[in-house]
Amino acid sequence: MARPRTSTRTVAHPELSEVSLQQVLEALVDPVRRRVTAQLARAGEDMSCGTFDAPVSNSTLTHHFNVLREAGVIRQYYVGTTKMNTLRADELEQRFPGLLSAVLAASAAEEAASAV
Repeated sequence: MARPRTSTRTVAHPELSEVSLQQVLEALVDPVRRRVTAQLARAGEDMSCGTFDAPVSNSTLTHHFNVLREAGVIRQYYVGTTKMNTLRADELEQRFPGLLSAVLAASAAEEAASAV
């Protein structure tokens, strides 16, 4: 018997007008989520879930992706069976001017200071 056709996978994303500053800050307070966000910002291109350098298991990383997506920080979409991630930097800049760049700069400075 043939497998039934499945529909295209889609992932729900909030409109940033519906996202509060509190949600974004709570998403970015976690060091793993800041690390994921920083990797996306540095890459300058979309990244698949399996390409991130994170000190957690894949199932835990999936949780972190969900938190970032629900807070409007990232957008996820499928290419075949691969889930891709993109940073919603321009949208976040319009909604919360300067927030993302300030958080990423502070996080990078903190990492640099702790590496010395």
